[in-house]
Parts: sequence; structure tokens; C-alpha cells
Amino acid sequence: MAKYVPDIQSRRWVIISTKRSSRPENTDEDHKAHTKKTGCPFCPGGEKGTPPEVFRIGKGAKDEKGWEVRVVANKYPITDLHEVIIHSPHCDKDIENLPLSHVEMILKAYRERFNFYRKNGQVLIFCNHGEHAGASLSHPHSQLVVLPWQINLDTLVREPLNNVVDNNKFYNVYCPEFSQWPYEAWVVPKKEGGFFGDINDLELGDLAQIIQKIIKQLEMIHKKNKIFHLPFGYNFYIYPKENWYMRIIPRFVHRAGFELGTGLSVNVIDPYQASLELKGVGLEVMGVLKKLKSY
Repeated sequence: MAKYVPDIQSRRWVIISTKRSSRPENTDEDHKAHTKKTGCPFCPGGEKGTPPEVFRIGKGAKDEKGWEVRVVANKYPITDLHEVIIHSPHCDKDIENLPLSHVEMILKAYRERFNFYRKNGQVLIFCNHGEHAGASLSHPHSQLVVLPWQINLDTLVREPLNNVVDNNKFYNVYCPEFSQWPYEAWVVPKKEGGFFGDINDLELGDLAQIIQKIIKQLEMIHKKNKIFHLPFGYNFYIYPKENWYMRIIPRFVHRAGFELGTGLSVNVIDPYQASLELKGVGLEVMGVLKKLKSY
């Protein structure tokens, strides 16, 4: 059982979850060595190496090959209800390079599992892509956790719309003035109110298209500027409450002592300039990239 410990004065919480200490090491070398020895548990053929399957999109029987998206309980849970959403059978393809139709399947799995648990607590869906973004296995996957209603989540409500990067029929993409990370991008429904689980198939298709596009743009910025020696990495999460949004955070910088000691974020990229570059505007942005490389 997870233990929730509050700080009375700040109303912030810590989760004590000792099972997480048994997770595999999150390095590519360790993953390759483990995979060579036992096979990747998230690849087809490794189904018996995970907890029992709770949902799939695709063909085949439960815990057998044939799936396109697969959901299992997390073997090393943070909370009492914690699932892993395996994006595809491919170990080396994620949202930015899968077919758009497959990205829609991932989002359908998100919606299905969100709605399955929405009466049980606050449902948070998140993704860690890359070792330095917190992924413990390199096979692309997302996670879903359910938190008790009484837990006060230290999560931003939807930021005002400015520095718009892109839009389609149902969504806007923008870089909020309150961006805490370089090039972070928010995807928000044009229709305010409602929970993520309420989106219909048309809205889901538009969401797949626009998040794939923005992640590809972020990857292009990473490749072009060789900001880090680490592979391209990012996190995203879907706000679990009403008036939902998706926040995409590319991991171009690390957090250090100042941020940890003060709770303040230092963003070396102006969100307006970030929005211009994500749009593909051909500007020399006043030495911004030099600042980022020397951060």
C-alpha cells in the first residue's frame, strides 16, 4: 500500500512507495543487457514477463501476441492503482515516428483507462520519454496513476492563451508566459471545461495529429542545435481535472540546486521566442541558443 504523508502548513504531500526501489536501472546499457538476457517485457513475446493484461487494442488473446497497444498493471507501483500503457510493439518507435493512426490508438487507450477509473479518484496520465526524463525502460510507454480525491495536487491550472504556435479545429498549441522549461508547449481544447475522458473520436483524431506534430518540431530543434549529448527526451502529462490540457516538456536542461532550494524555475528561453522557433519562423533569435548551450 502507498503511504501519503502531508505537510500541514503547505498542504503538499509526499508518497512513500517502497516498491519503486525495485525498478530496473534506467540506463540504456542496463536495458540492453537485460533485454539480451531475458528479452524486453514490453515487446511481443514478452507478455508473460509483465503483470496480467487489463486492456488491449489489436488482435490476439489476452497476454499473447497480436496487440497494437497493451495495458498492464505497473509491477513497481507508485500508487495503489498504477498502470503501464505500452505504446506499440516497436521498441524504437514512439509518438513522433509512429503512423498517425497508431497515435490515435494510444490516445484511445488513454481515454478508455481514464474513464475506467474516473470515479475512483484523480486520474493522471503521463509519459517519460528517454532516460533523463525518468523512463526506466526504453520501450516507449506511458503510465496512469489514480490518486485519492483528498490529495492536493501541486499542478498548474490552465494558463492563459498566448504565444500561439499552431492550431486545428479543436485545439491550440502555445508556449505560456509562465513556461518553466525551455520550449515547453501546451495543447488545450478550444472548448473550455470538461475532462480528458469526455473527448469524442473526432477530437481524439485532432489531438493525435497536433501532439505528433509538436513533438516532431521539438525533436527537430534538438537535432539541429545539438543541445545535449543525451538523446531527445521529453515528458508530458494530461491534467486530471476539469478544463484539461496536455503539457509537453522537452528535457533540454536539468534542474539544479537553485531550483530545488527555492522552488523557483529558471527558463533561459523566452516563451515568445520559443513559439517563433516552433512555428518554424526563420529568425536569428538574439543568441538564445548560445544561452541554452551554456546553461
